[in-house]
Amino acid sequence: MANIKSAKKRIGVIEKKTALNRVRKSQIKTAIKRFDEAVVAGNKEEAQAKFQLAQKKIYQVASKGTIHKNAADRKVSKLANRLNSMNA
Repeated sequence: MANIKSAKKRIGVIEKKTALNRVRKSQIKTAIKRFDEAVVAGNKEEAQAKFQLAQKKIYQVASKGTIHKNAADRKVSKLANRLNSMNA
């Protein structure tokens, strides 16, 4: 346990940031899961809408620094490939 006042403050800040990052990552996972469900169901229109939502969430989280920009691009690319293979 920290004894110095500034270290105690940093612990509190880190806990808040960790909680926020956990929420953001959960939002991404939920959006991707909903997209996957639409793809499995074979509903192209719904899958397209869910893709747009997932893409938006992923890039928002990347802009906040929770995930790296390249990781966000990789996730979106993976989803786009699934969507395009569905249309083929």
